[in-house]
Amino acid sequence: MSKLYIVPTPVGNLGDMTPRAVEVLQSVDLILAEDTRTSGVLLKKFDISTHAESHHKWNEHETVARIREKILSGLSVALISDAGTPGISDPGFLLARTCAEAGIEVETLPGATACIPALVNSGLPCDRFCFEGFLPLKKGRQTRLKELSEERRTMIFYESPLRLARTLSNLAEAFGGERQASVSREISKIHDTTVRGTLAYLCKFFTDHPPKGEIVIVVAGCGGK
Repeated sequence: MSKLYIVPTPVGNLGDMTPRAVEVLQSVDLILAEDTRTSGVLLKKFDISTHAESHHKWNEHETVARIREKILSGLSVALISDAGTPGISDPGFLLARTCAEAGIEVETLPGATACIPALVNSGLPCDRFCFEGFLPLKKGRQTRLKELSEERRTMIFYESPLRLARTLSNLAEAFGGERQASVSREISKIHDTTVRGTLAYLCKFFTDHPPKGEIVIVVAGCGGK
């Protein structure tokens, strides 16, 4: 059946790949991968021989119309990213919207993402939360932090290891150094770790101990614990 499947892939441990995700990737006519070289390791591991093409943030505006027409012609297509769920700080939104507007069925499989394990592992309230992804690098950064200073829900941010200490410092300045937070890195990988404490403590800790790997910051909301 022609449709667009959005398929999560492991954020670290390949054992997190679901049998259904493997089945879908083996059965579709085409796989769209953020980086075919990175995804090639995963596909080989699970004996998936389906043809794969590149679909990433640098070419998605040029390729979505062509992909839409392929699906309308009867092909089934699966979208994956390098890790996690496509569309969550990765390419995916534009293609999903384009297909939905064309009346194409879009089916997203449940699966891996870094933000939810980090949130639950933080020990902070997770009944209500907001996902902020990456903060603006320069323009609009302070404005966004000012807006979030009154946010009462637990907040989730993605960050690179090279910018972590600076971002923690910015968060401490905007929210107060005593605001509770956690930093998770390398979720589901060998060096999976979470450090909890105040923003001031975390800023000093990661200034003294520069991290490596994928980073998720979780910050208590205003008035939260």
